[in-house]
Amino acid sequence: MHDSATSDDASFRRIAPQRVSDRVAKEIVRLISTGQLVPGQRLPGERELAVRMAVSRVSVRAALQQLKAQGLVISVQGGGTRVRSSAVELNRPLTELLRSNLENLHELAEIRAILEIWAARRAAEHATVEDLAQLDQLLGAMNDAQRAHTYKAADDVRFHLAVAKASHSAVYMHLLSVIRDILTTMLEYHRYQLFSDADDDLMVNTQHRAVVEAIRSRNPEAAAQAMRKHLAFVLDHYKEARRRQAAPTKTAAGA
Repeated sequence: MHDSATSDDASFRRIAPQRVSDRVAKEIVRLISTGQLVPGQRLPGERELAVRMAVSRVSVRAALQQLKAQGLVISVQGGGTRVRSSAVELNRPLTELLRSNLENLHELAEIRAILEIWAARRAAEHATVEDLAQLDQLLGAMNDAQRAHTYKAADDVRFHLAVAKASHSAVYMHLLSVIRDILTTMLEYHRYQLFSDADDDLMVNTQHRAVVEAIRSRNPEAAAQAMRKHLAFVLDHYKEARRRQAAPTKTAAGA
């Protein structure tokens, strides 16, 4: 007698085994999504990836082609592969927009304050020993009296990117990758024009150290407050620069 409760007539589909290249691609996507591979970072070569993942180079090559088709990685000149960023499409027009108007730079500084306060808070929760070592190394460079003045802006960019990395947020790292060149343009303006004297440098480095110490102490609110204080210092300088910029106009209008 046929039991109507059985599933003899159900159309179950066969499950195909996953190809090795698909598993390789999935692992690389996992590393990107967890922030272990960041936008712009160069991947190890095919041979090294094959050894690390215990698969064939053919499987690695097929996985990379799959990820390139999905727009997650790109080939780089001279060979190799990098995690893709959309920065190229956005940076040029936005950078020009920022260079043309102090008000635009001020707006970006306000947006940065919101994002970087969040990142500092998260870094206090997620920073590793390696993250803290990198932050300490950067603090050492920034406080080195023998270090060339021309490195100020680049060191500042590296510091803020290191805090971002310590947050271990893949989403935040990808957002920063979009505006990395813009951030560089902004910090060049900060360190060479907006607050450029020795006292300002000392203040910035002291504020950076306070952020790192709060992260080291695993105190999210203290880290957020330290970053908030640092970026309030930046915004105060913008307000003063705008006041100075507007002053001649007001004088002329009253003449």
